[in-house]
Amino acid sequence: MLLEAAEQVLVTSGNATATMRNFAAAAHVSIGHLQHYFPARSDLLQAVLQRVLHRSLAWMRETTGIDLDAGSNGPVSRDDSHRLVAAIMQQQTDPTVVRLYVEIWAMAASDEEIAAVLREFYSEYVRYVERVIERAKPGLARGARRARANSVVTIFEGAVIMSAGFAGQRPTGTDKVLLGAIQDVIHRP
Repeated sequence: MLLEAAEQVLVTSGNATATMRNFAAAAHVSIGHLQHYFPARSDLLQAVLQRVLHRSLAWMRETTGIDLDAGSNGPVSRDDSHRLVAAIMQQQTDPTVVRLYVEIWAMAASDEEIAAVLREFYSEYVRYVERVIERAKPGLARGARRARANSVVTIFEGAVIMSAGFAGQRPTGTDKVLLGAIQDVIHRP
């Protein structure tokens, strides 16, 4: 309930109202109650981002049948990566998800604690992509895997910005080109 309320405040009101007081009010709890669980705003936003990431991974697992959790194994074929990339691109069409990230990015620009939370979120995101690449290209050196994973995440994040209503929209055919480019980064020799 607390995380849902915080997410709702960010998506509907934006980062300008992203205060602990407003998060508590949206959750219908006292600020003391909220701070019992999340002493700082950065703690709350870290939990929100973790929730979003895990929700996204669960949705991808259900949609594609591919498990990306630690300890999962088995090869990732080009067809598998196509399904994974298409699923991520589909999530990027959800305006509430895009708005949530945009608002947190804006907060991170002026708040070092939020920036640290965002860096940790992207580190975890890159680790998941790295697992996909490791399963697609098992012999690839760790440094090369990490570089490819960072590149894939960079492409996705750029695509989110370009598809967001304030930056424009991806013209017809762009998703197909993006999908091919990401698969090339994952699978190239």
